[in-house]
Amino acid sequence: MDGVDFDRWAVILCKPDAVARGLTARILEMVTAAGFTVTDRMDVIAEPWQAHVAYRDMLADTGRRDMRDLPAYIDAAYAGKPVTLALAHGEPGIHARLRQLIGHTDPTRAVAGTIRGDLSDDSLAVARKENRLVRNLVHTSDDPEGARREYGTWYGPGRRLQINDFDRCSVVLCKPDAVARGLVDAVLDRIAAAGATIANRIDVTVQPWQAHVHYWDLLVDADYFPDRDIPTCLDDAYAGKQVTVALAYGEPGIHGRLRQLIGHFDPTRAAAGTIRGDLGNDSLDAALEQKRLVHNLVHTSDDADAARRDFGTWYGARRRRLLTAPSADVPLQPTRTH
Repeated sequence: MDGVDFDRWAVILCKPDAVARGLTARILEMVTAAGFTVTDRMDVIAEPWQAHVAYRDMLADTGRRDMRDLPAYIDAAYAGKPVTLALAHGEPGIHARLRQLIGHTDPTRAVAGTIRGDLSDDSLAVARKENRLVRNLVHTSDDPEGARREYGTWYGPGRRLQINDFDRCSVVLCKPDAVARGLVDAVLDRIAAAGATIANRIDVTVQPWQAHVHYWDLLVDADYFPDRDIPTCLDDAYAGKQVTVALAYGEPGIHGRLRQLIGHFDPTRAAAGTIRGDLGNDSLDAALEQKRLVHNLVHTSDDADAARRDFGTWYGARRRRLLTAPSADVPLQPTRTH
């Protein structure tokens, strides 16, 4: 797991009692509603060794009075039982925020609004009386090192964490006309309001090669525009101009949903309610007459392969660390690159 930033990743373990009570989906919904991105849900039949590693700190604590019985309690609670795993993505500090969300170990001491406070039906006192582990539904990683260990425990040491899942990530390019008209915030707000998580906003001064790579299809199909010099059009529209780029995260299918949201490439044909339909002020006819590109505010990646290429074009291949999916409530932090 070298190279994975576990400051931004946490493992969610929905325990056997959560599965038995049919609460797994509700727990993960509460995590999502708190602003975290939840992915990679997986159902597992727990093996004894996995539970032993998960509770290693308790098992190795020689000061515990119930040390003699603890291994039996753990085996009774977990071995051969179904659990559900998921990954939560956010910014550094995710582990402490998730621990607050799940609440106190003893459900009777967990406050309202926490997962254990709202959903649990057990108590530490009853568990001790019945000689078993307390049933408190869910565990999340304590810290980055805990997340690293728990990922290997539950997902398997041979399974590489996919930090660049372009099925769930689209690149949003706010074009020079959006920047010039002061519409970047409006465009990104519309995308966020549609359910995408926006992060890693950057301002870029466009280099010619970036416009050429981004519009490679126009350059290759230049015969379709016999009256226009496409390379010159691209340079005039983009080279040395300011654009704003951001990443939009969501579930698989995000690319199609965002393409519907931005609307037809000709703003005069874009439906009301789309970004280009509501905010565009240009037309394909005017662009053809003036032998230039149409000003249509925004681009989003067509599909996962395009998102991969768009990321390399606008962020640079060496900035892959940005691809860790963020918490939905992370504020935009603009930076400038040239």
